[in-house]
Amino acid sequence: MPERLRLLPGVFVGSHAIAAGALTEKQLRRRSYRRLVQGVYADPGLPFDHRLRCRGVALLLPAGLAIGGYSAAAWYGAPFAAASDPVTGVRPPDVEWKRPRGVRVHRSRTPVPVVRDADGVPVTSALRTAWDVAALESLGTAVSALDAMVRAGSVDQAALDSMVRSGAGRWGVTRVRRAVGLIDPRAASPPESRVRVALVMAGLQPVLQYEIETHEGLVHVDLAFPEARLAVEYEGAYHFEEDQIVRDDARYARLRRAGWTVIRLSAADLRDLDAVVARIRAALA
Repeated sequence: MPERLRLLPGVFVGSHAIAAGALTEKQLRRRSYRRLVQGVYADPGLPFDHRLRCRGVALLLPAGLAIGGYSAAAWYGAPFAAASDPVTGVRPPDVEWKRPRGVRVHRSRTPVPVVRDADGVPVTSALRTAWDVAALESLGTAVSALDAMVRAGSVDQAALDSMVRSGAGRWGVTRVRRAVGLIDPRAASPPESRVRVALVMAGLQPVLQYEIETHEGLVHVDLAFPEARLAVEYEGAYHFEEDQIVRDDARYARLRRAGWTVIRLSAADLRDLDAVVARIRAALA
């Protein structure tokens, strides 16, 4: 069996599996294997997510190419992109590759530092990943990934600042400098990072992970404007579990009794961050 089939169990190149005698063409068609990208398949029992698609793309990468950008950031503490999002690859200037559909490839003007994970998947180094995320992605997405990478300890602020200083004249340096300047690893989740970035870019300065002292004890909130006694809370999916709903309602009641206003945000609100900013600005006014 080809080496790469052993490296990534459950994920395989269809033509390799057939050549190795592990499958016939008819079995490949009829056994409900999930196609990850053209020519690459996965066992239908494996969870279908962006990581699985990255593993599939890795089987096709020629030497010198690596999973990079926002796709690679998940190896360093950032959340994985959605399963439907394109896999990002990075190639050195001297290597050509005709990418399959569902993959976007960034051509680097400098050598690409590559590391391999336990499965043998090639990913760009942590600092190179940080650069590409900041250069290629929208500001909110980039900062949310960088916040998570710093929080996970994969990179630190000093190394990122040094990277920016040494990158003068390099492609994307303006975008990288802006994103690195907005990093704040106190953000506990990507949505918090995105809300904070939208507020800061609108000229507002929220305080992250703020503790409010009430007569009933301390209450921790995601974002706060202490002078206005305004708290902003992002509520992910777990906030809608029955026990958590009760706990949240009790927390917010304590804040209201202490004279605070609470703005509660959900995933739906993040689809229109301009409206979120306007809502918070109105509350501050």
